[in-house]
Amino acid sequence: MNKKLQLIPVMLCFFAMGFVDLVGIASNYVKADLGLSDASANILPSLVFVWFLLFSVPTGMLMNKIGRKNTVLLSLVVTVLSLLLPIFGKSYGLMLVSFSLLGIGNAIMQTSLNPLITNIVKGDSLASTMTFGQFVKAIASFMAPFIAMWGAKAVLPSFGLEWRVLFPIYMAIGILASVLLLVAPIEREAAPDKASSFADCLKLLGKPIVLLSFLGIMCHVGIDVGTNTTAPKLLMERVGMTLTEASFATSLYFICRTVGCFSGSFILSKFSHKKFFFFSLVLMALAMCGMIFGASKAILYIAIGLAGFGNSNIFSVIFSQALMAVPDKKNEVSGLMIMGLFGGTIFPLLMGFASDAVGQVGAVIVMAIGVAYLFYFCPKVSK
Repeated sequence: MNKKLQLIPVMLCFFAMGFVDLVGIASNYVKADLGLSDASANILPSLVFVWFLLFSVPTGMLMNKIGRKNTVLLSLVVTVLSLLLPIFGKSYGLMLVSFSLLGIGNAIMQTSLNPLITNIVKGDSLASTMTFGQFVKAIASFMAPFIAMWGAKAVLPSFGLEWRVLFPIYMAIGILASVLLLVAPIEREAAPDKASSFADCLKLLGKPIVLLSFLGIMCHVGIDVGTNTTAPKLLMERVGMTLTEASFATSLYFICRTVGCFSGSFILSKFSHKKFFFFSLVLMALAMCGMIFGASKAILYIAIGLAGFGNSNIFSVIFSQALMAVPDKKNEVSGLMIMGLFGGTIFPLLMGFASDAVGQVGAVIVMAIGVAYLFYFCPKVSK
């Protein structure tokens, strides 16, 4: 089978990977429906990402036993189940269970899907192919707020689900991705001579580039989840928008992130990774300044857009750097890098406490610390 055709079901899986980003807008709607505080509402996106800490490294070990493709299929089953539950209600307890399963499925998927690309694509094309996958993932990310808004406004038939109509829509796509990947003839990778233990995986953090990449992934996802959760709140706090009106900010972030991923998939295949990484960080720094000091809708929208474009290629560059640094331990390194998505738990929690204390500017300052670390990491990116 042609290699490009093999990438089609893999890219649809990347779309399913983007389902996890619905937690940003969903947590805002749950907060409004149930009258929660910022700290309580931010537990929902935090709960999604706590599972990356627990499941990523074991998933890397599981891939050595059952193969990368079968591991991705397992992740899709868990993801579909997580999307089924909110159809039956929107209580806080049900949402906690749903978001937990969504986090578990996504942790397994992100750990196994990126290495699965190496079964099809080799060498210098790896970073650009991963970035194109992130572009496909971002399409699902920016669609979620639109679908939720349409459901909330009853623009689309929502069958009484209102904003929750996005769950059955994404569930159907998840089922399609599962079927197409199941029948795709992707050659299984060779099994390792010796299975790695949990301790062996963690020892890889002793390699400086692996540890620094791990921390970089934590900052990237913290900024990602933090922006799509905080952006609507900034507009509500400073411009006086309603939640439904402000929800466009989340879509704007992901639209710009999608554009960044699409352009990055070509730029990274032609130009210096390090220079493009630095350029992305400059945009993110400008975004943080805009979100800290911006008081008008225009400035805040520009800042949110810059954050989306700037953060769009950070993950792919860091992830590919780590995989190439230890080529004989790709499954294990992948597990460690995806464990770094635990930053999606730490950042929203810190941001929730900071925003409860001093307003949304406190949440942005927490994200700005993550941007500062990425500037420190930049010299470690190979040319």
